[in-house]
Amino acid sequence: MTEQSITESIKDTIYRASLYLDEMRWDEWLSLCHEDFYYAIRAFSPEISYDMTYLDGSRADMAMITDMLPKHNSDHSPLARHTVVYTVDVDETQQTASTVSSFAVYQTQLDGINSHVLAGESNVFLVGKYRDQFRIDSDRPLFVERIVQLDTRRLDKGSHWPI
Repeated sequence: MTEQSITESIKDTIYRASLYLDEMRWDEWLSLCHEDFYYAIRAFSPEISYDMTYLDGSRADMAMITDMLPKHNSDHSPLARHTVVYTVDVDETQQTASTVSSFAVYQTQLDGINSHVLAGESNVFLVGKYRDQFRIDSDRPLFVERIVQLDTRRLDKGSHWPI
């Protein structure tokens, strides 16, 4: 595989991950992740000059969380991610890559929750960056790490799923 084809394959994996997360296709999302996968959701707090951690775990932890999601009291308003890959840095000798992507997550309300939010209305839910690490096994990139660095610091109820 050439570096260009590896780069395109990595971008495709990132975009597929966004689609699978949008559609709550958890098993397919996890199939893009290496067995050594690590996942975290963080946001920097200027008040305490520290990263706050909202979610942190291994691939096994993410599998357990996604298996439990149907049993949680969650907001089922659909989410739609708009992801843009900024950088892809490939290390062909190590068969690894690192990427930075920007994302915005939009939420369309199923029910009007108050006089300010109406049923069917779409709003920005979260914004931030994905900082991903990949291992390229058998010419297929797999996530080995995803750090979700949120700009948004206030998460609403029912938002305990992977972003």
